[in-house]
Amino acid sequence: MKDATPQTIYLSDYKPFGYIVEAVELTFRLHPTQTRVISKIKFSPNPDAKDGEFFLHGENMTLISAKINGADISPEISAEGLRANAPNDPFVWESEVEISPETNTALEGLYMSNGMYCTQCEAEGFRKITYYPDRPDVMSVFTVRIESDLPVLLSNGNPVKMDNGVAEWHDPWPKPAYLFALVAGELVNYSGDFTTMSGKKVDLNIWVREADLGKCAFGLEALKRSMKWDEDVYGREYDLDVFNIVAVDDFNMGAMENKGLNIFNSSCVLASPETSTDANFERIEAIIAHEYFHNWTGNRITCRDWFQLCLKEGLTVFRDQSFTGDMRSHAVKRIDDAIMLRARQFREDQGPLAHPVRPESFVEINNFYTVTVYEKGAEVIGMLKRLVGDEAYKKALDLYFDRHDGEAATIEDWIKVFEDSTGRDLSQFKLWYSQAGTPHVHVSDSFEDGTYALTLRQVHKPSPGQDTKKPMVIPVAVGLLSPNGDEIVPTTVLELTEEEQTFTFDGLGAKPIPSVLRDFSAPVVLHIDQSDKDREFLLAHDTDAFNKWEAGRTLARNTLIDMITNNAEPNADFLAALESAIKDESLEPAFRALLLGLPSVDDLAQTLAGAGETPDPWEIHAERDRLKRAIAEHCNDTLADLYFAHQVQGEYSPDAVSSGKRSLTNAALAYITLVDGGQTAQRQFAAANNMTQELAALSALITIGMGEEELTDFHHRWQNDRLVMDKWFSLQTALAAPEDASGIARRLTEHAAFDWKNPNRFRSLFGGLTSNTAGFHNPDGSGYALLADWLIKLDAINPQTTARMTTAFDTWKRYDAERQAQMRGELERILGTENLSRDTYEMVSRMLKA
Repeated sequence: MKDATPQTIYLSDYKPFGYIVEAVELTFRLHPTQTRVISKIKFSPNPDAKDGEFFLHGENMTLISAKINGADISPEISAEGLRANAPNDPFVWESEVEISPETNTALEGLYMSNGMYCTQCEAEGFRKITYYPDRPDVMSVFTVRIESDLPVLLSNGNPVKMDNGVAEWHDPWPKPAYLFALVAGELVNYSGDFTTMSGKKVDLNIWVREADLGKCAFGLEALKRSMKWDEDVYGREYDLDVFNIVAVDDFNMGAMENKGLNIFNSSCVLASPETSTDANFERIEAIIAHEYFHNWTGNRITCRDWFQLCLKEGLTVFRDQSFTGDMRSHAVKRIDDAIMLRARQFREDQGPLAHPVRPESFVEINNFYTVTVYEKGAEVIGMLKRLVGDEAYKKALDLYFDRHDGEAATIEDWIKVFEDSTGRDLSQFKLWYSQAGTPHVHVSDSFEDGTYALTLRQVHKPSPGQDTKKPMVIPVAVGLLSPNGDEIVPTTVLELTEEEQTFTFDGLGAKPIPSVLRDFSAPVVLHIDQSDKDREFLLAHDTDAFNKWEAGRTLARNTLIDMITNNAEPNADFLAALESAIKDESLEPAFRALLLGLPSVDDLAQTLAGAGETPDPWEIHAERDRLKRAIAEHCNDTLADLYFAHQVQGEYSPDAVSSGKRSLTNAALAYITLVDGGQTAQRQFAAANNMTQELAALSALITIGMGEEELTDFHHRWQNDRLVMDKWFSLQTALAAPEDASGIARRLTEHAAFDWKNPNRFRSLFGGLTSNTAGFHNPDGSGYALLADWLIKLDAINPQTTARMTTAFDTWKRYDAERQAQMRGELERILGTENLSRDTYEMVSRMLKA
């Protein structure tokens, strides 16, 4: 380890910085290994601060000179930054430092990606650029001068000067250092414009390498849709003269919302029908919206400290989810979000890495860019909106923007806005931010003399550092259906605030069938004693799209659990109910595609572990395959009809309707391939004119042990397209037979195109392996050892990506003794690595302590 005892940072220790930063002027003289950064910063004492220590963060740089009010000084320098004696009056700090972007493999601060200079400063990357109070509550206006012979020189804000070899930018809006950005390189722009609601014209550009210019059109239109939506729904107008996006090949994250200069992982902005799937198009649209929406929820109002990360991320995720629902399908989007939340966030909540939406402490803040902070944070916003109503939510948001514009805010500020605008006491609701873990809601009911009683009980299991918890406010959306399928009580939100409460519905002629937790109204695990017949009824009749899907999903899960634990045959009633549902032409094709999806191996392992069983991933995989084949055989004619009836003719379009039809035909194809020996998939692969159809066919073939010829052909055609090759690597490890997965992964690490230093390529190969639950958990431990080998290697150059990939081991206590011993051994081997990064140390040590 680099630090023998890494420092733990606590929320309770927050203190404001001793100085206000009034203005920042930066000059960059770019050079691959000897970039000079000259800073001129105006400071003044902060009257709200008790500690007047003048400490500036700084790492991995050489100080050339430092001055205060023009006089040379010799500050005390450490590995974390510098200290100096500062006046008690306003003063000017000047410094010159030298940094080496070319050798900055961590991809934090200023670094190089294939000859292009770019930055990533969130969360604490700016301290690798120059000495500065690198904390989100220190906000200032920035003026930036860039000197280089490269043709394109970009920074935040509006352009001031563009001469040969020199560019000057000024951002008039105060921002923290984490939002600073700089890009310089051989780039071309795909341009357009947008006229805001006040009539101001904004120039829009997507900057890329020339070969990628043809993949920018969709991204630019998605940006325009985002800008219009934010005006229409939230009343937020863009506030600069230009909005730039840059595509970068080497990037640890998906994208970054730097003010006026968003930097994107290439995979999150570049798209074409030939190289991108429908899922890629939808993801790009959502990420572009997310980063644009940050302009107000993250930039204009930022977070006081990194413990408040969920304030900007949870709210902005909720906004981008709403946007996608408006652009596509709210029902399908809600189901997709729930699937992801249960697969990743519920798993995190149940393991050693569980933490509240707002953590109380951290060692490395990069490790808290998690699904809990982002997606569960968004669920908390959604619950709040559901509780107060649409109009009250809008009123509260308007107050939030008016009250805190230009400030670094906290969760307390956010909650206070809602309390002030609605008059509600939200102190109990605030527990969602401080209590870790997924609540469990148990449901029982009774019916007597026309009165239906629904009893709800909330249970909170212990999580790391939180053995006991208080009851929370849980909005439970409920509808009641009559025995003949009519909805007799429309969706009603029940507020569960006590450990147990009973809610009654009077004047009913017969005991109804309850539809509970409609629209997934809270991120909880629901326990309700309903028969399979009741679930078949809800699958057929429920008016709530989420619970209609949930009924089918639960039937599939119950069938699989019975097959796994009792060696039962596939449930014939489930097969019949599923076939009836996918035939229903009144349902969206994309919704029916979701009905055809089965719980994953990891989902089923999580279910079994929660019931006190020890899951065997290989057995789960085998039984899941057996049910898939049973569905394919039982629904053979129906699946064939769906496949041919919903083919999209003509030129490719990523619109919601066309994408939905392709999702249904490709879901059907996966089953058809199990019974026709791959003939239909081979024909689709040969005829495909878009990546969605091509990749779906190739996936279907790999799943049945075929596709070698098609994989070779795919590689030959796409070997020069880095993003498509990521798909090639990922498919092979994600879809391999369990006994072959780690061997295939090992062989692919020897492939000439495996650039392990590129985060996208590393994630494509090893992310594919770890998503193949049965393959990763090979009883011989080969998957564990291979991943550990490569994480140890990667940690030396890219701690962020390494730390995030270690989460593959976070369920190590779920499995049998042999697998546990193997995983623990690999975690201990990683932990024992000499000079292990702080990022990886924190993650692995947390897993081992649990």
